[in-house]
Amino acid sequence: MPKPALWYRRTAVAGLAVVALAATGCSTKSSNDSTGGTAGDDASAGSTGGPVTLKDASSVKLALIPGGAHPYFQPWKATADLDKTEFKLGDVTFDETGEWDQSKQNNVISSLAARGFNAFGIFGVSPTDINTTFEDLKSKGFAVGSLASCPAGDTNSADFCLSTDVEAAAYKAAKATIEAIGGEGTIVHLTGNNVDSNTQRRIAGVKKAVAETGGKVTELPVVTDIDKDLQTAQRSVADLLAAKGKDIKGIVTTAYNPAVAAADGVASSKLPIKVVAIDDDAKILSGIKSGGVSATVAQNPVGQAYVGGWLLALLGSKQCTMKTPGVIVDSGSFVVTKANVDTYDDERKAKTKELQTEFASQLSCQ
Repeated sequence: MPKPALWYRRTAVAGLAVVALAATGCSTKSSNDSTGGTAGDDASAGSTGGPVTLKDASSVKLALIPGGAHPYFQPWKATADLDKTEFKLGDVTFDETGEWDQSKQNNVISSLAARGFNAFGIFGVSPTDINTTFEDLKSKGFAVGSLASCPAGDTNSADFCLSTDVEAAAYKAAKATIEAIGGEGTIVHLTGNNVDSNTQRRIAGVKKAVAETGGKVTELPVVTDIDKDLQTAQRSVADLLAAKGKDIKGIVTTAYNPAVAAADGVASSKLPIKVVAIDDDAKILSGIKSGGVSATVAQNPVGQAYVGGWLLALLGSKQCTMKTPGVIVDSGSFVVTKANVDTYDDERKAKTKELQTEFASQLSCQ
């Protein structure tokens, strides 16, 4: 499961407006911009080094489908409406009724396809099985994007994957934790579902940062499977602090509920433990401003849904195809500290604009 950004509930409208202005005309410049060149099948077709202009997406009916209900995906809902307006889509829907069950999610997808939806941005419940779903949709001629999570392994059967590089984000979080504790001591990593390939990538990212300290920092056994809900995370954090709290100098969290639980638990215990969280929940941002939370690593759910919707409109309308189907692009992660807590969203908005430019070079368009 990805990690949520509740802060976007308050700022999505303003943030989306900025993104919309940045992409007026549903266009972006290719990363191969130059002063020369001729029109052809490249993404810059139509003008010299110019933008990709979405011609007519009225036939595209876009479905954004998380694996189930989770705060992380709420910005997708607002962005789906923006996608419809900006890209003049035939219809959009946001459906989170998969209940974190791959079979149920497949049923949702099949139902939407039967209702005429023909472009799908999907967070697959099961990274090991979702390629089968993607392949089925592709065989029917639908445009498919894997959003917020890529399939496990080396193959992505969707047209593209736009997701946080979770290993890189976890590495950044661990580095921030190590810095916060002064470069030595014991830390513990709190995260999500152990069988999720994304969780394993996060574990690898944290271990990489710890290994770079040459033994100055040690890590307790990773605490997994505590992102089901806040109550589960709170119980786990309380048990951890009761048993090991005096030995821990830092907690790095790469799942939403454990992040909020750790921030609250450490504050209540008054233990001198540095907490580094994930995403930008209001409580986490408040903790950074007050000093109770050392840092967090924000993700880019709005960028995933906006740029993903733009790509699916181009692909679903048959105006463009991917030069390399299955390409994987990092949607970005951003370290937030007291120094940049009021300005970090500017970096995230800039990254969203860059994503369109990056994908433009991946397209062949009519």
